[in-house]
Amino acid sequence: MPIEFALPDADACPVHVLSPDQVDAWADSQSDRVRAWVTANGFSAGIGSSLAIPSEDGTAAAVLIGYGTKAQRRRGRFALAAAVPGLPAGTYRIASGLPDAAQAEEALGWLLTGYAFARYRDRKPAQARLVAPDGIDADRLQIYAAAEARIRDLINTPASDMGPTALEEAARSLATEFGATICVTVGKALLAQNFPMIHAVGRAADDDPRLIDIRWGDTGPSLTLVGKGVCFDTGGLNLKPGSSMALMKKDMGGAANVLGLAHMIMALNLPIRLRVLIPAVENAVSGNSFRPGDILTSRKGLTVEINNTDAEGRLVLADALAHADEEMPDFLISMATLTGAARVAVGPDLAPFFTDDDDVAQALADSAPRMADPVWRLPFHTPYEAMIEPGIADLDNAPGGGMAGSITAALFLRRFVEATPRYAHFDIYGWNPSNAPARPKGGVGQGPRAILDALPQVLGL
Repeated sequence: MPIEFALPDADACPVHVLSPDQVDAWADSQSDRVRAWVTANGFSAGIGSSLAIPSEDGTAAAVLIGYGTKAQRRRGRFALAAAVPGLPAGTYRIASGLPDAAQAEEALGWLLTGYAFARYRDRKPAQARLVAPDGIDADRLQIYAAAEARIRDLINTPASDMGPTALEEAARSLATEFGATICVTVGKALLAQNFPMIHAVGRAADDDPRLIDIRWGDTGPSLTLVGKGVCFDTGGLNLKPGSSMALMKKDMGGAANVLGLAHMIMALNLPIRLRVLIPAVENAVSGNSFRPGDILTSRKGLTVEINNTDAEGRLVLADALAHADEEMPDFLISMATLTGAARVAVGPDLAPFFTDDDDVAQALADSAPRMADPVWRLPFHTPYEAMIEPGIADLDNAPGGGMAGSITAALFLRRFVEATPRYAHFDIYGWNPSNAPARPKGGVGQGPRAILDALPQVLGL
């Protein structure tokens, strides 16, 4: 089923959205038959509940969907979508009860129930389609949903079908769709063009490392997105245990998220000059793997001591960030599934971000709840800089001690961004560990909608 709204239909089944304290009043306003039906079925309007109201011929004349209490809705998002998978296939319209302020979020949530990852087996998404409520920007919400589906598909695809070459193909497909240009530097050409750390991390894999460079737009302020594209992370010679390796197909979640964000920017034709950089590698194990104790010289000229080959994401990002910084874009963003420490700090549902710019932070904080895309600011705590300085080289890719792991990783990346006036780094998880309304277990976008909504304020659009 396409992830889009149904066309307006006079026969669409009306939906009445009710909170628990509204059920009795609604039932009392109906016929005796309907009131008796609601009472007999014990409909209490909890989140995820629904009740079809039969007509005289037995078809559904209307559907009640529970919206829960305000306290219950605060514990999640897309409350309306919780009931959608349980509705019969058909077309529906919101007839009453959904607050105007919630229309866009809940309509987006309904759209996202139309997603299912069906590449390897037949999986059916929810079959209940919604007519776009009056007063919302339906086209914009459909763009959000299409971008989210792109992110989920990329992350959900295993490394057997989503290595660096396949990720390049996905980027090329996006570029072609929106008339962007793309340039890709592959294999030993990375050394010739001075991307030594991208090459070092990916050289052990059969699928060559590469740097993907997409450009779109020729007017307006400049925005560069850098996404970590580690298509699978064994940990390298510091091999991960099996339990830690199981989800490493998602280690290109940063790349997927920046491609999803780029999708929205281009589809909405925002007046900016967009650039997307993705270092795409597989951190594999072979005789020519980079080693603990090696010292690598980055594109920027900073030397990096390798104290753990499983801290590879910051290495490939560093070369890409240094390259981006040479152009001094008006705003530079990196997104990466970078550290387990971020998960310990904020869990899987929040996307922590770092920035030295309070205006950027405030814009993101304002946009996140509006876009149902939660983010949370963590500090670039400069006193911790000493933790990433090993002495034998300029930088340490994996400081010991286990303290402040997400912050030290962010500080490491910041060393490669000097000329750009505004920089933000997102340390995302990119994975929903269990089913939730509109967000099935699996790959997920974290941060793109909040960033998109904040761009007009940050870039003065």
